[in-house]
Amino acid sequence: MEVLTKILPFIIPVALIQLVLMIVALLDLVKREKTRGPKWVWLLVILLGEILGPIIYLVFGRVDEG
Repeated sequence: MEVLTKILPFIIPVALIQLVLMIVALLDLVKREKTRGPKWVWLLVILLGEILGPIIYLVFGRVDEG
């Protein structure tokens, strides 16, 4: 239990960052008509990729709508 109280201040911010990134990426995925590749693949990347999954989607998965 003592170890948990020592590492908890580091785990909470990382978990919050992961949650925010996941929400932003999922909302972007839902709003976009086109992505680079099938949307279901990007959904799996976002959900199963922990912190890196949403970042990979936001960098490589989005198609510029311009």
